Amino acid sequence: MRRFWSVLLLCLGLPALVQADEISDLIRDVVQQDIVTGFEALEDATGALAEAADTSCAGPELISAYKAAFRSWVRVSHLRFGPSEAENRAFALAFWPDPRGKTPKALRKLLSDDSATPLDITAYRDVSIAARGFYALDYLLFDDTLLAGGRNDRYCALLRVIAADIHATAGELADGWRAYAPGLITPGPETPYRTQEEVLQVLYKSARTGLQFTAEMRFGRPLGTLEKPRPRRAEAWRSGLSLTLVGEAVAGSGGLALDLSRTNPNLEKKLDNALSRFAASVTTLDDPVFAGVTTPEGRFRIEVLLTELNGIRRIVDQDLGPALGVSAGFNALDGD
Repeated sequence: MRRFWSVLLLCLGLPALVQADEISDLIRDVVQQDIVTGFEALEDATGALAEAADTSCAGPELISAYKAAFRSWVRVSHLRFGPSEAENRAFALAFWPDPRGKTPKALRKLLSDDSATPLDITAYRDVSIAARGFYALDYLLFDDTLLAGGRNDRYCALLRVIAADIHATAGELADGWRAYAPGLITPGPETPYRTQEEVLQVLYKSARTGLQFTAEMRFGRPLGTLEKPRPRRAEAWRSGLSLTLVGEAVAGSGGLALDLSRTNPNLEKKLDNALSRFAASVTTLDDPVFAGVTTPEGRFRIEVLLTELNGIRRIVDQDLGPALGVSAGFNALDGD
């Protein structure tokens, strides 16, 4: 009889043990594949950018390397905790939105002949964060006003140091996430997250907040209002990357949400279908910089795409959170 109860209790406990193992495997795969691999890809892409900038401060090779590196950043930009949060590294790569126009002001100052700032990477890390990162390069490479002065020696030196700084920051992020990963995979008293539930919470929050940022900023800023659309507030419109970066951002944060859903096949399929529809719609929307917000037809097409994104957000909010047993919590986009 004692043996019977021991076997029964063991069998009753098996589902909980299997679930714990599934969650452990899920966290390990997400950390290694979504996070560590993503930041390693960013390090590689920014390395190619720095090499291209060393070779020439103009030309198609530089532009191609810039766009590839920018896409790699946006793919992981929703991961704003741990090493990304330390030392303002994420902001050093991406100072946007910039409603006060600090980036062009800082760049004009650095380009001036009387600037006292030496253009080497050590000194450059002490300049305004608005003059660093991908958005600074977006201005430097594509803004007509800044380019009016010509690509002189100081322009080329500034471009090279920005690219080198981006690559150095990406390397710090890749190193930081490799070192941080074990504490996420095996949480405990000596790690930043004590339990698997806390790890799931921060991963879920990252996915949800990333989708929210894309809806409210990448769509919301150029849409403005019906009476006053603002296409020139779209992200990276100078380089023609606005729609591309929307696709990358949702592939990153939505992809994280999809990976987190894999222990629930029905939810995984539902979310995968929504993300696939959104990706297809991005491909068919022939409006790379959201210029269509100024016309009724163009605005309608962009709003349809936003509606699809909000459908993904509802799945994440209403289905994924409860399935994981976590809540959204507070984030900086929620306001007071």
